[in-house]
Amino acid sequence: MEYKKVDQNINNIVNEQVSKLESLFPSVVKDGEVDFQALREELGSFQEIENEKYEFTWAGKKNAKKIAQEDIVGRTLNFISNDSRNTDTTENIYIEGENLEVLKLLRQNYYGSVKMIYIDPPYNTGNDFVYNDSFQMKKREADIADGNMGNDGQKYTINVKSGNRYHANWLNMIYPRLKVAKDLLAEDGAIFISIDDNEYDNLKKVCDEIFGSSNFVANIVWKSTAGSNTGTNIITVTENILLYAKNSLKCQFNTQPIEDADKYINKDEYFNRRGGYILNKLDRRMTGNHYSEALNYPIEAPDGSMVYPGGTLEQNNENWNYRWSKEKVAWGIKNGYITFKKVNKKWNVYFKQYLKVDNNDNLINRSIPYQNVIRLEQFGTTQGTKEIMELLGNKYFDYSKPSGLIAYLIKFLCKDTDLILDFFSGSATTAHAVMKLNAEEQRKNKYIMVQLPEECGEKSEAFKAGYDNICEIGKERIRKAGDKIKEEYVDRNVDIGFKVFRVSNTNIKWNTMMEKQGQLDFSQIEAMPDQVDFMPNVRDINIVYELMLHQKDLPLSESLKQLSDLGKRTYLYASSYLVCLETEITEELVSKLSELDPLPIKFIFRDSAFKDDISLKDETFRRLKALIEKNAGTNKPAYTVEFI
Repeated sequence: MEYKKVDQNINNIVNEQVSKLESLFPSVVKDGEVDFQALREELGSFQEIENEKYEFTWAGKKNAKKIAQEDIVGRTLNFISNDSRNTDTTENIYIEGENLEVLKLLRQNYYGSVKMIYIDPPYNTGNDFVYNDSFQMKKREADIADGNMGNDGQKYTINVKSGNRYHANWLNMIYPRLKVAKDLLAEDGAIFISIDDNEYDNLKKVCDEIFGSSNFVANIVWKSTAGSNTGTNIITVTENILLYAKNSLKCQFNTQPIEDADKYINKDEYFNRRGGYILNKLDRRMTGNHYSEALNYPIEAPDGSMVYPGGTLEQNNENWNYRWSKEKVAWGIKNGYITFKKVNKKWNVYFKQYLKVDNNDNLINRSIPYQNVIRLEQFGTTQGTKEIMELLGNKYFDYSKPSGLIAYLIKFLCKDTDLILDFFSGSATTAHAVMKLNAEEQRKNKYIMVQLPEECGEKSEAFKAGYDNICEIGKERIRKAGDKIKEEYVDRNVDIGFKVFRVSNTNIKWNTMMEKQGQLDFSQIEAMPDQVDFMPNVRDINIVYELMLHQKDLPLSESLKQLSDLGKRTYLYASSYLVCLETEITEELVSKLSELDPLPIKFIFRDSAFKDDISLKDETFRRLKALIEKNAGTNKPAYTVEFI
């Protein structure tokens, strides 16, 4: 029998792209390699007419593309339980780590799953830290001492305006992150990117290249500040939010209620379907040729009297008409659209104008599209600072976006259960916005926050308050905001929890590592099985999560249960993936595994549990197969088996 190993690589994007090309143009892929000349000919380009062509490029672009396609090897996400909240029920995720690594780690599980990405990346002001993904660590100690590298070895640089690569540095940072992030977007999803004027033009060109110019939706102009009345130069009071769809043909944006929707405050027994209503008088004075004799007729009032247009008890000739015909009024009275009110001993006839239906009882949408201008009166930067002050007692961030702004953008696109990703999460404004909007509108939106644990300077107010890094501030802000929302909306079941993960080195000694170490004999495997398979001092729960990162379409928010009745180290993830870390597979365990209902779709075992005995492995899985088929009866359950 042939036994499959869990793949060490996470979503090899290059191989996937080659496979897609081969399905479209079989002749261009030969022995796994792309024949680019053949591809050009398939696309109708048989010779280069001009050597020069339009292209947006910069120093380092080729390497930025390469970085985006490189596999993520030897890294994983470890679960941090003591920082997490409501882990058994929450669907929210907070990840500490370098965001390009995180995006690559998430790509296999969340491919095409994210409805909305919002990011507020570092603006290229000349003093912002910019991630540096290609560097040689020749002077590690010096870099740490100089502040150019974190203690974890992650190097970052200050992108000074005087540098020759001022724009290139920023573009090399943003390009691979957007390239990988696109894979996470759903086909009907979209990305919102906050940016100022320094890199707006370059960012739009990058997005045109990555997402396609046809998927550009809008530049949303946000009036973020009132500005100053001093000085002689033109004052910039706006910021930009670039909006791109993953696929503009499939991306459907929401509409917003009409401005006077709050006037529909009256309710009747039809409220659930028709919504609230306002009253309009049924009669009106007509002029000239607009008068109709057919619309000048009496309607019977509740007391039996007959009411003519104009409120008279007798027909008059002062050009008064009802708006509706006799037949329509009879239908309106029968269906609750007509009502009467007595004012100054005189009956007035009204028709109800409902919010959700027209005057023929057809469902309608009284709404208008969102506009690409957001005014200061709605949300300004001072509100973002005020929110953090109220929650944490100090501002800590100078230019934090207000949660109301992000909630407003979420309403542009998201339905009630969509997933929102922010991989420059900073003070976790997006998480705050998601929870707040969920409470206000009884939604079930979920979030993934990603933030580099950049250390707080020793002289900063955040450090003095006990925060070691930005992630600590973000997590505390989520906790405090969640508590406040729970207090304000006591009757709402709002998810204020979150699971915390941290980028770490692998927990598993994968095949390539084992090959480098050489083959171990039976006595070594039997004496120290965990040292054979896993890194020192790792937790089972993190081994399971790492294995799940190598599966497809499995959110990190899924449930993880220890099946203690089967064994001390056997786990069930998402009710579908059985991970058995036991050092020995007994007949009793095999029997219990076969009786699981529902049966897992995948079983993962340790190779070392079979002590390098292929006969024992064959016998074990023939027995498992036979028992499963026996228990299933005529049904033939589909499942797979893999090994680490």
